[in-house]
Amino acid sequence: MAETASDGVAGPLPGRCAFYVVKKKRYCKMVVGRGKTFCGEHANADKESERKRIPCPLDPKHTVFEDSLAKHLKKCNSKEKPKPVYYVKDINAGSINEEEDAVDEVSIADRTKEELDDLIGRMKTALQGLSIKPVSGILSHPALNEALSDPKNGNFAFKHLKQQASILGNMEALELLGPHRCYVEFGAGKGKLSHWIHVALQKAEDVHFLLVERSSTRFKVDGKHKNTDSAFDRLQVDIQHLDLRKVPILREKGLPVIAVGKHLCGAATDLALRCLFEHGLKDKDSQPPTKRIKLSERAEEETAPDIPADDKEIRGQLAVSGVAIALCCHHRCDWKHYVGKEFFRERGLGPREFAAFQRMSSWATCGMSRVSHAHKKSLQENVSITEDEEEQAEHDGSDETVPDNLNSAVSAEEREHIGRLCKMLIDHGRLHYLQRRGFKSNLRYYTTRDVSLENVLLTAVPV
Repeated sequence: MAETASDGVAGPLPGRCAFYVVKKKRYCKMVVGRGKTFCGEHANADKESERKRIPCPLDPKHTVFEDSLAKHLKKCNSKEKPKPVYYVKDINAGSINEEEDAVDEVSIADRTKEELDDLIGRMKTALQGLSIKPVSGILSHPALNEALSDPKNGNFAFKHLKQQASILGNMEALELLGPHRCYVEFGAGKGKLSHWIHVALQKAEDVHFLLVERSSTRFKVDGKHKNTDSAFDRLQVDIQHLDLRKVPILREKGLPVIAVGKHLCGAATDLALRCLFEHGLKDKDSQPPTKRIKLSERAEEETAPDIPADDKEIRGQLAVSGVAIALCCHHRCDWKHYVGKEFFRERGLGPREFAAFQRMSSWATCGMSRVSHAHKKSLQENVSITEDEEEQAEHDGSDETVPDNLNSAVSAEEREHIGRLCKMLIDHGRLHYLQRRGFKSNLRYYTTRDVSLENVLLTAVPV
């Protein structure tokens, strides 16, 4: 039933639902029908309604009129859809049978100070001899000059544009922007990074984009490019189940792949790397090396005679020519999917240490809580927020509690430093993975921390 706001929140907006959502501390914003007080989702709150709503059996997060259930089930968005040809369950999931994968994780709050000191010491020992400070790579790109100088863009949009401009600037410096290639944007969301790459390559020939996103997304920008020469295809699939070799455009054209991503959360980065370089083969000894194409060599291939269609699969195992992924949310990493296991083992570390470092990595972005707090405050005050702000609020720190014994013994600045070291150790495992596959890989600061606390870009090009 409807509830009355008791915390001073203003009443429902005109023409909107009068149901008070306790969890969000605001009124529902759904539009109601003429003469109605509540939206369809909250129709049960209307005591005068004769029709009863029940949870949908396919997805209890939404409800449906009981007398319309049969009709609803035929068109419900949660109805399982036929799997696309490129869907291969768990192809990029990583190991599933190792005993060490079943580790009982212990929260940081449940550890003694001695245990934490030992973990921090082991982490610092593992980093000895490694570069713990990424090189500076804060660049820009002329494709975004007009947008960056547009006063209509608010501060939030401006920060996103600066990040996208720097990612493109770094790609330009690595010669990853050019014709005759396919850009695969992992965790694409609305596809804005691909949009700006397209703007930068408007005069380039034979450029294609694959936007990989597991969820349905509103306000997608790739719709703006339907009538352009560049082909935009959206793959609604979890990266864990994506076999890029089976995507039609890659099978047909055999284009080299450039993998990109902006704020690819936690384990999604590892899943993307597995998707690019492992091809789902479980037997390590039988796995062929990933085909690498230097883009400078691609021009020579363009002059070669056409390869018969029957030979395309032989020619073009997935050809990866570059990676540019902005990392984030290391606290959402998972040992099962992590690509740096070999790197960890070489340093005497394993899944237990990884679980601890993964949790402690959230200390580096404790400032993210300010974003989350502002987001919650805007909801309480019934203030509308942009889609980008909602997206950013998802990239917050974990709920990992800082134990009292550490809170008093270690300053906030030192905890933040430790968090960054944990992130760096996890990322060095990814560098090691790429280097073992014949790539020159780097970590670079692509923006300042006042623009984004998650300001590290992972890049890789064939040696």
